[in-house]
Amino acid sequence: MGILEQMKAMSVKGQPRVQTTRDRSTCSASQIMVSPCLQGDISHCVETTVPQVQLPEDILHQIHALMPLRDAAQAACVSRGFLRSWRCFPNLIISIDSLGIKENETNNDEIKSDFICRVGHIIQNHSGMGVKRLIIQTYPWSNIHPSYIDSWLRDAITPGIKEIEISMLIYGGIKYNFPGSVLSSSEIRSSIQIFLLAECSFHCAAQIGCMSSLKKLNLHSVHITGEELYGFLSNSCALEQLRITNCNDIICLKIPCLLQKLYILDVLGCSKLEMIDSNAPNLSTFFFSGHPIHISLGDALQLRKISFSRYNSPDALYYASIKLPFIAPNLQTLVLSTSDETVNTPKAFGKFIQLKYLEIVVSTSKFSQDYDLCSLISFLDASPTLQSLTVRIAQPTIRRDSVIKDSSGYSRPQCFQEQCHDNLKNVMITGFCSAKSMMDLTISIIEKTKALECLTLDTTRGHRRFAKIDKCRQMNKEALAEATKALNAIQRYVEGRVPPGVNLKVIEPCSKCVC
Repeated sequence: MGILEQMKAMSVKGQPRVQTTRDRSTCSASQIMVSPCLQGDISHCVETTVPQVQLPEDILHQIHALMPLRDAAQAACVSRGFLRSWRCFPNLIISIDSLGIKENETNNDEIKSDFICRVGHIIQNHSGMGVKRLIIQTYPWSNIHPSYIDSWLRDAITPGIKEIEISMLIYGGIKYNFPGSVLSSSEIRSSIQIFLLAECSFHCAAQIGCMSSLKKLNLHSVHITGEELYGFLSNSCALEQLRITNCNDIICLKIPCLLQKLYILDVLGCSKLEMIDSNAPNLSTFFFSGHPIHISLGDALQLRKISFSRYNSPDALYYASIKLPFIAPNLQTLVLSTSDETVNTPKAFGKFIQLKYLEIVVSTSKFSQDYDLCSLISFLDASPTLQSLTVRIAQPTIRRDSVIKDSSGYSRPQCFQEQCHDNLKNVMITGFCSAKSMMDLTISIIEKTKALECLTLDTTRGHRRFAKIDKCRQMNKEALAEATKALNAIQRYVEGRVPPGVNLKVIEPCSKCVC
């Protein structure tokens, strides 16, 4: 039973005085949330006193603060105590979901007008005090006038607020410029810990002033220059996490050394970015996805995890093998993604002395037919403490050098380096194929690794997460035929070489893999 139903049940049991009205225009509490489009949500408004239950007001406020926005507003319609609590309700989350609007209704201008009306009532009936978390998401409308957003921000952003998230939708609509004036108060700036902007402009960033408590900054598709962002970061000395996604006005991203607490830096898809120059001394996690650029992370001795993806680049793995050992000498986890690799991976110039986990992802079918998969063994030679290796071929690799097609069969080349590896325990290859260089890579791993415990060869495309459920990635007829050849190659050339103590797992397509 929900809060609203419980309150109504308690009212009947205790037979308190009940005042009922179906005219929402005369019920001030209903204006908090209810509009003509919510006819079924609250059939009437009830003001009640319950003599049997008398909770201290501070506990009542805590209970109220834990409710979702709609439940909190509805509860305020049936309880004077909750109505008083509403005046300082801490979590204002404004979206079509929180207001109960169905997305298939959102193309209607009347529904958009009702959305604006509801939000206006919510903000107007709130005192402005006590707001800790403000989230405004205008999806799916791109033409809400900026004056409405400005008004909501001015009323809701008050001293003590900790989290601000403004997510606009600007495709073909009105572009929104975040007003720096709402952060003019030092009391407001000193309380903000999380700040997220999406699909708007933030050109006032450098003039905002000191953000002494800001710990997390997330900018997605925001119009801001590198100089403007640097000015903002220079005033945010407590920053711990910085995520920049699709901010295409930034050419040079500079991270000042003042950010002593910054430990996570994510830079994804900034199309005009040419350089990342970070002097944050305690960076521990770095994610990058984009075109080839110059990257300098200073003395990144604390850097432990890198996820590195370069697209439209023929040498992403080559770059990683010769540069990353020097950029991050104490790396422990490395995830590399590539889509257009044509240059074989050379022997690494440096060593990944502390690397424990390595994952290499080939994301598209553009992977060169001539790429020597066995050249990936150079990462193994450069990582003496490696314990887990995963190679993921997202598109099944259909190569012309299949050992099954070759009438002479497969023979192990004599050029393998005989250097042994003492720590590698788990190896997984997803998208395993019958290519000769794939056989070379697999057999080399088997023969070089003395501590190997589990070898997984997945002839499918692996799994994907969808709606929190693992599902097979579907395969076309050509890929299914290649999987059959890969299984044949494993039986002929791999199984007999696997030591008795190694658990060999071979994954083959199931009925769900078929397109």
